[in-house]
Amino acid sequence: MKKLYILILIFLFFNGLSFAQNTGTASVRGFVYESESGEPAIFCNVFLAGTTFGASTDVNGYFLISKVPAGDYILKVTYLGFDTIQKKISLKPGQILNETFNLKKSSVKLETIVVNAEREAARTQTKTSVVTITPKTINKIPSMGGQADIAQYMQVVPGVIFTGDQGGRFYVRGGSPIQNQVLLDGMTIYNPLHSIGLYSVFETDLIRNASIYTGGYNAEYGNRISSVMDITYKDGNKKRISGALGATTFGARAMLEGPLVKQKSPDKGAVTFVMSAKGSYLEQSSKTLYSYANKNGLPFNYMDLYGKVTLSAANGSKVSFFGFNYKDRVKNYESIANFGWDSWGAGTKFLVIPGKTTALIEGLFSYSEYSTDISSNALTPRQSYIGGFMGNVDFTYFLGNSSIKYGVSIQGNTTDYSYTGLNDVNINQKENSTQLGLYFKYKLTAGKLIIEPGFRVNWYASISEISPEPRLSVKYNVTDRFRLKFAGGLYTQNFVSASSDRDVVNLFYGFLTSPENLPETFNGKEIKSKLQKSDHAILGAEFDIGKHVNLNLEGYYKYFPQLTNINRQKIYTEKSAPPGAPDVLTKDFIIEKGNAYGVDVVLKYDYRNFYVWMVYSLGHVTRQYEDEHGELVSYTPHYDRRHNVNFIGSYSLGAKKQYEINVRWNLGTGFPFNQVQGFYEYLTMPGGVNTDYVHENGKLGLIYGDLYSGRLPVYHRLDIDFKRTFFFNKYSKLTVNLSVTNVYNRKNVFYVDLVKNEVVYQLPIMPSFGVNYYF
Repeated sequence: MKKLYILILIFLFFNGLSFAQNTGTASVRGFVYESESGEPAIFCNVFLAGTTFGASTDVNGYFLISKVPAGDYILKVTYLGFDTIQKKISLKPGQILNETFNLKKSSVKLETIVVNAEREAARTQTKTSVVTITPKTINKIPSMGGQADIAQYMQVVPGVIFTGDQGGRFYVRGGSPIQNQVLLDGMTIYNPLHSIGLYSVFETDLIRNASIYTGGYNAEYGNRISSVMDITYKDGNKKRISGALGATTFGARAMLEGPLVKQKSPDKGAVTFVMSAKGSYLEQSSKTLYSYANKNGLPFNYMDLYGKVTLSAANGSKVSFFGFNYKDRVKNYESIANFGWDSWGAGTKFLVIPGKTTALIEGLFSYSEYSTDISSNALTPRQSYIGGFMGNVDFTYFLGNSSIKYGVSIQGNTTDYSYTGLNDVNINQKENSTQLGLYFKYKLTAGKLIIEPGFRVNWYASISEISPEPRLSVKYNVTDRFRLKFAGGLYTQNFVSASSDRDVVNLFYGFLTSPENLPETFNGKEIKSKLQKSDHAILGAEFDIGKHVNLNLEGYYKYFPQLTNINRQKIYTEKSAPPGAPDVLTKDFIIEKGNAYGVDVVLKYDYRNFYVWMVYSLGHVTRQYEDEHGELVSYTPHYDRRHNVNFIGSYSLGAKKQYEINVRWNLGTGFPFNQVQGFYEYLTMPGGVNTDYVHENGKLGLIYGDLYSGRLPVYHRLDIDFKRTFFFNKYSKLTVNLSVTNVYNRKNVFYVDLVKNEVVYQLPIMPSFGVNYYF
């Protein structure tokens, strides 16, 4: 507890520091917006001409250039597709100059601007194991089902593995889905993907920016041990009502945004809104269009609703209020009798620009819930619920090319889980948990070297554990075209998956927190912690091969010293267990450890009408657990894919680039699976010793071989997409989309239905048609 008090005092010290200003130099700060919509112009360059002083705007369009000697300068703003802005400014000692710029679209597009902007960011930011995504890049992927979605782009991010076209699960560099943190405007989204696997809960046209961290993320993120997906939505058009309507052979969507209080001039505030709705009617359309895929149709149903209102002040400060409601249903599909989940949440987020300091203050308060249940012919019924609140306040203080960021977060959750295992042994858990987090990150720029040390401490109050977690990111600019980088750190989380690794169809995705019913020892050592833990180390290099060609190479290692999983081998309750029964036969959960290591290579070409993205990933994942004899058993989990290749090609043509062709090809080696050695009649003995076992109808019992000792065949698939855009006026256009998923109809294995002894395949060739109208 004394350590916690010391950290709070350190936090308060830096909080006071952020409101101090160096009176010997000056600062210029402000926001850059797109004039047509009033939306922030993210990641554009703002600099003082003829000097080394400059900055890039963040996801709010905010920039700050500090520690500038007093004098007269020319401030320039450059952004792809927009006219360059130049303005003469005079800075006095101790002054904080506020500026707001509104960019107008240029009739001449200069592709070199975006190249310079990307490379400037590569030279000035550590950017290790992170991929930045915008709607523009998402639309480069063939839109399966006629609608572009971030779920489809996630499948080509280096280090990310999807289990296929169905299932809605993704794994990042050896980490399971429960270890991936997904944030929407800072609020936790417990399940971001729908069961069909092609679609997420997110509306593509509302995404302002998405950052995917596949490892080595710094101290501002906590309570997940594998990856982070941080998505920021737009605030809404400040100038006019705009939106989009779309319909495809899979589903339909609608998006609307605009001002409730219009921004009358650049120095005035505004009140804006965004709202979206999208849903699937694939269950109905597939019976006519895709009856060959499944004679009973493809009963994947979902409905996603989202809304947000933002109050923006003239100086750039703002507060947003938002909420969502997401639903997913699968009925009578293959071995699944019924599966579904519901999620909803609401929150508020604010950004404050203090008048007399170069600090930036951000905060969030939200509440969300998620519940799911499943029943099938192969699985016993199970249910899971999680609900909770979260709040955080973050401070950023700029020191020239360097910066300090620190903050505090609090999170409280309730989880409720029930499951029936072997021998009808029930596992039930309902827990409440509270977590307090404090973090600090310092970015130091010294010549060619950029160092970002960070430190986070998490206090898990419900289990009385404090976890200190150092983080570090480093980049060294060897030359203007060659850079070396490193990132690493320690990570913990108290969430545990409510899924079983032996499920035939792993659609179920539930949550547990810090279970109590754990073994007392693991690998001969006493278990002193209830947390899941991982250590990351990433080493990489970036090459600017040519003006428009970039190569990124990263090697990674993740060590998981403690993981908690549902006990697959439990056959007794602790009360019914015979004397001397080992923990592995009586405990609800077991402890495991593991490793994940590999190499990711990305080659990118982006110039004029051509876009190419090539990814090769080599990965190896292992886990170890104790058997009933106390011996460690090694296995590869079901998402271990040794080789994964993705190729994306995009070409646009026409005077207005109104025609576009997109291609994606994916190849992945087969996933591990459990081989079956035999079957037997399993008697549940409902009446105990008085059961009439002669006449009782038993269940089908399975005798498995070694855990995940088999491998499915190689997976590969080709998707093609054709788009034609019709421009009606300055604001309205119609895009017609024709796409074909699995062009050469590859029969990729999804799983084997052991009850029916049938192979179930992934989606076959599926042509789709879509129309989207923008206004």
